[in-house]
Amino acid sequence: MRVDGFFRLAVQSVTAPREVARLLLSIRPGTDALATGFALVVVLNALVFGLSRLLFPDGGVTGAEVLNNPFAFMALQAATLAATIAALTWAGRGLGGTGGITDLAVVMIWLQALRVLAQAVVLVLMPISQFLGAVAVMVASALGIWIAVHFIDEAHELRSVLKAILVLIVGIFGMAIVLSIVLSAIGITPDGVTGYV
Repeated sequence: MRVDGFFRLAVQSVTAPREVARLLLSIRPGTDALATGFALVVVLNALVFGLSRLLFPDGGVTGAEVLNNPFAFMALQAATLAATIAALTWAGRGLGGTGGITDLAVVMIWLQALRVLAQAVVLVLMPISQFLGAVAVMVASALGIWIAVHFIDEAHELRSVLKAILVLIVGIFGMAIVLSIVLSAIGITPDGVTGYV
């Protein structure tokens, strides 16, 4: 995908998320392509976060050593994304959805790519105006939920925004429980990483 195509699809993800979801799902990438996309968004997320820590060392992110170790942070990002995909698959199936783990992986990986773009925009805005940066964070969060709900609805063929919202809530709750158990088992307390969501 070329850069201009990426930005067009990013804009369309906001204006017509269902169409983008259908397009992504129709591609049906193989395991290698999914693994590459997964790794790419994890690495890009870590790079943008690392840059934000360098530019704003007192930016309000508390914490654990995992946030200061790029490899540990990437592992945490990968675990979070994988757990989210699995939880949304399970939650959707429980509510009558038909999407498989591959379907949810495709749309969630793209959503993570959009998240990287949003973080980069915030990173540019923050030195100019903290107010604009804060507004951008709120707008990006709201748009992220908007896109995620429509992506989930299409991936699971629920035909119901309310069901998709419920899947998102249950899925995130389930992911948070599983991840907190895993983190506790390896000695990382959840409050040490809550500054970065």
